Amino acid sequence: MADSVNKWLIVPIIMLPTMMEIIDTTIVNVSLPHIQGSLSIGTEEATWVLTAYLISNAIIIPITAWLAGFFGRKRYLMFSLVLFTVSSFMCGMAPTLNFLLLARFLQGLGGGGLQPVSQAILMESFPLEERGMAISIFMMGTVVGPTIGPILGGWITDNWSWRWCFYVNLPIGVLSFILVSLFVHDPSYIKRVVKRIDYVGLGLLAVGLASLQAVLDQGQLKDWFNSRFITVLSMVAVVALALFIFNELYTRDPLVHLRIFKKRSYATGCSIIFTAFLAFFGSVVLLPLYVQRLMGYTAFLAGLVMGPGALASIFFLPIVGRLTRKVDARYLLGVGFAAQLWALHLMSHFNLEVGFWYVIFARVIQGAGLGFFFVPLATATFLEIDNREMGNATALYSLLRNLGSSFGTAIVTTILARRAQFHQYRLVEHLTPSNPLLQHTYHHLKIVMPSPAHRLGLIYRETLRQAAVMAYNDAFFFCFMLFVALLGTLFILKKTNIKQVAGPRPAGALSPQENG
Repeated sequence: MADSVNKWLIVPIIMLPTMMEIIDTTIVNVSLPHIQGSLSIGTEEATWVLTAYLISNAIIIPITAWLAGFFGRKRYLMFSLVLFTVSSFMCGMAPTLNFLLLARFLQGLGGGGLQPVSQAILMESFPLEERGMAISIFMMGTVVGPTIGPILGGWITDNWSWRWCFYVNLPIGVLSFILVSLFVHDPSYIKRVVKRIDYVGLGLLAVGLASLQAVLDQGQLKDWFNSRFITVLSMVAVVALALFIFNELYTRDPLVHLRIFKKRSYATGCSIIFTAFLAFFGSVVLLPLYVQRLMGYTAFLAGLVMGPGALASIFFLPIVGRLTRKVDARYLLGVGFAAQLWALHLMSHFNLEVGFWYVIFARVIQGAGLGFFFVPLATATFLEIDNREMGNATALYSLLRNLGSSFGTAIVTTILARRAQFHQYRLVEHLTPSNPLLQHTYHHLKIVMPSPAHRLGLIYRETLRQAAVMAYNDAFFFCFMLFVALLGTLFILKKTNIKQVAGPRPAGALSPQENG
């Protein structure tokens, strides 16, 4: 960052492209049925519109630090914005499925570089004692994005067309490109270095992460390891990623510097972000499905249920940002864990009579907990990372966060399907002629339903609903137990005494380690 640029101006500039990319990952989900009808494709083919983006996104994120070093960080960020914007236009004008999949793959390559590079710029632009507040402002965009994405996508699709879900990126992409070109500059210690390209590592990483992402995205749809496709891809992913780790640890010029995990707080923080996002994103996937499928909410009402949680996060983020200067991040993170546990405990006891405001209350508790999660975790995780390592550190951190989301979606949807079958089987065992409750219900329905077939059909449908409720409760409880397991990590993270670590150095000055 140039000395002449106010560092607080950098925050909204880099937040804008990040928010655009996050919104785009959720806005398309709503329009999938419309894409399916417009291009005359099946449900399984339509899901590849999401998978293509996730695969390329997963591949590019861990190598963003290397690409930024090779091309220059500002140049790479501007290239990512151009690629994301142009490919968004290509997605909107796609005449066929194959063209759309190619455009989505290119869009993922462009979007993958936006989050980690923006976060690295943010971390480097602020001294340690001011990072908490900067992160809190930056995180407002990442919290708002997933919330308004589905609502915006539904409104655009209903009133215009699914193609405008992609066209809406064009003005934002152009504005972001202009702002980055004017106000963002590479720091003096970031120099373009032409290194030997680790082709072996790049190939193994691409094959491994592409296979893993495809497994996670298509696994439940294809019944997991009962599918030869999933089994083969899983084996390829395990072997390729194991060889990639070995190659990166022992090659002379690694594509990704994995030895950074030797730093205790960083390794612990990455473990927390992966597991917590697995649990959090899993619950975020479950809740809209619950209120729409079982409670009969419209998509708009489901959006209203999710919205107050984001508002609670936005309210608490700046407060927590200020607290990080005075309070150990581990204590703030503990508050965040406690809020998540409370919210998930409430969700795991939902039933078919739960009220609208009670669901919102659970979401507000969860959203408030996020405010106490993002900022202190990032503060503790990157405390030991000097600016020269920041690009590599933020790339791996972003990768694990995204993988946590993918794992969370795959696991909770599988739990939902399997536990619904289990509970249905157990409930049906009680639907016998000797059950007095069944007899009473059956005869009571005679008043409104003379047909025996209709009465039995209604009882069976209610049985399926009750089985689904129990399955949702099980899935929410699984997320709850993951946060219980995370409580132990608070004792592994190092104490964050910002004043001792940062000292009185001015903004933009390098630490002794950074000066070498």
